[in-house]
Amino acid sequence: MSGVRYGDYSRDAAGWFLGMSGAQLALVTAAGLPALVAFNAQAWWLLLGWLPVWALVAALLLVPVGGRPAARWLTDLCLHAIGALMGWTTFRSAAASGVAEDLSRADLPGVLAGIRSHDGPPYGQLLVRPVIVQDQAARTWAAVASIQHPGIGLAEAHERDRMGAGLAELCEIAARTELVDVLALQVRTVPDDGAERTAWERAHVRADAPALPGQVNALLGHVLTPAAVRTEAFLTVVVGETRIARAAKECGGGVDGRALVLHGVMAEVEGALRGPVGCTRVAWLDSAGLAVAVRTGFAPGDRGQLSAADLAAADDERIATGVPMAAAGPTQARAEVRHYVHDAWTSVTDTILLPDQGAVLGALAPVLVPTTAGERRSVTVFMCPLPLAKATRLVGREEMSATTGNELKARMGFRQRARARRDTARIGAADEKLAAGRALVRPAVAACVTVPSSWPVAEHGRRLAASIRAAGYVPLRLDLAQDSGFAAAAIPLGIGLPPRRGRR
Repeated sequence: MSGVRYGDYSRDAAGWFLGMSGAQLALVTAAGLPALVAFNAQAWWLLLGWLPVWALVAALLLVPVGGRPAARWLTDLCLHAIGALMGWTTFRSAAASGVAEDLSRADLPGVLAGIRSHDGPPYGQLLVRPVIVQDQAARTWAAVASIQHPGIGLAEAHERDRMGAGLAELCEIAARTELVDVLALQVRTVPDDGAERTAWERAHVRADAPALPGQVNALLGHVLTPAAVRTEAFLTVVVGETRIARAAKECGGGVDGRALVLHGVMAEVEGALRGPVGCTRVAWLDSAGLAVAVRTGFAPGDRGQLSAADLAAADDERIATGVPMAAAGPTQARAEVRHYVHDAWTSVTDTILLPDQGAVLGALAPVLVPTTAGERRSVTVFMCPLPLAKATRLVGREEMSATTGNELKARMGFRQRARARRDTARIGAADEKLAAGRALVRPAVAACVTVPSSWPVAEHGRRLAASIRAAGYVPLRLDLAQDSGFAAAAIPLGIGLPPRRGRR
């Protein structure tokens, strides 16, 4: 694949037999045993009576409906109903209840409940202390960076090629470290609150200025500020405990030992970001910066107050800034079937399925464009670089499966379809690139729209899906998992890409 077009991908996990997984094959076979016994005993009425039951079981297990088999839908619906009955789908923070004891301890809902933050040792020439994010449930450690990039909208063709090659090089560096589990790149398009403009006007206004320019400036601010947007970008580096444990023990163990190992990975990632990727700023967040990023993820409207406090604190040190980690999450949240309610905001999250024809660099830009003033869009791209040995085994297994399937179809007289030929060519190209030193990456994309709870959230969810289709992708609504989808798409903590085969 070229530096600006990505098309050498295949299914994450192929079925063992005719596209069925091991569990599906075992259940379908077990459901068909009574029919086989009836046929052997020549009990024809029993056979005719059981065949519809067998077909129904096979349909429930194999036919996908909205990305999930019908049996999985029934299971998820039952679990969601049990969670709603037991009160597990609602959340109220300890700070809002007045029982928060440690303000530095994160208090987040859902899949983020296991998050703990630690102040790491000094890092870099400026001796900053980036926060180390620990996920106790997934057994991972992460560091979050705020980045700035000039974008590719006005870049020349050779510059886009260089940036695309830089992104591929970043994934290759992460794969060669054999430590990085996930690189999560998140971009949020937030409404402009006008805090910086107001502070600049307050500092530069002149008492003897003519009245007409002031009126024109005020009119422009009143008209343009509600329609303006700001772009925030974060990169989260996630390292699994199983990979970092030995190296951390050599560095002294504990949180500091893991932080020192993470510092080495962060330096390599930062070098690639500032170099071929073309980022103009890479700042690893400390505890205060991460708390603000999480808080503005849950409540986009709080950014104006936080920014105004930071600007005012430059002149008056007595003004309190930031937000404690215990108050970074929502005061209350509720997971509905098709949306997620957090404080005074409601969000809808879709996953983005990659198209068969490939994806062009920058094609996700329409997904980030709000359709109305006050709407917040978020897109997170998860990249999971696999170690070379594991990638070689996976590609070899896929190549053997594709070759065997093609030979069986040829012997049975079936014509090879265009999709099968394309998949075979992709596997061969992936094998060649692995031999040349490239990396194999598991990608996943989640997109989210956030609006005030008084707005028609279903309409904005439909607009998000329309934007995804306009970009050339296929949207898939995360029904019954909107809280987890929101955490993946809008909160820069690296949570969202599930582990392959149950382990990272």
